[in-house]
Amino acid sequence: MNGKNNIAVGFLTMGLFMMYGFLLIYLRDFAPDKQAWIDTYTTGKHFETRLAHVHGNLFAFLNILIGYLLLHFRNELSSTKAISWLALIGLLMPLGILAEVYLGAPPVLVLVGAISIIISVIWLGLSFYNMKQGVFQQLNK
Repeated sequence: MNGKNNIAVGFLTMGLFMMYGFLLIYLRDFAPDKQAWIDTYTTGKHFETRLAHVHGNLFAFLNILIGYLLLHFRNELSSTKAISWLALIGLLMPLGILAEVYLGAPPVLVLVGAISIIISVIWLGLSFYNMKQGVFQQLNK
């Protein structure tokens, strides 16, 4: 079902990146070598891990929202399956950042994820823009 998986995966991903945020707080405030972590606040791995945390939660929220909209307007929108999959693939962007930091992976996942989420959001926006005005009036009754 288009949209349902976006909502489920979105909430699960958000929960994981929230936990990751608590790890970042631990590293900043409580870890034995916290000063070294603080000293690299705006550079290197520290900066990239914060980017992954922020984008992971943002893209998770976008998947929840996109999933809800796809379910709610499934009869009025076309290409819901493609939009749904592109939004899910977009989660590769923050996961790719973490793969770069911790595994030394190349940035290909970051690029694929970024392009996918952008296409998904723009495609959904255009789909709503092209939707007939009467659809919204009928739904508000």
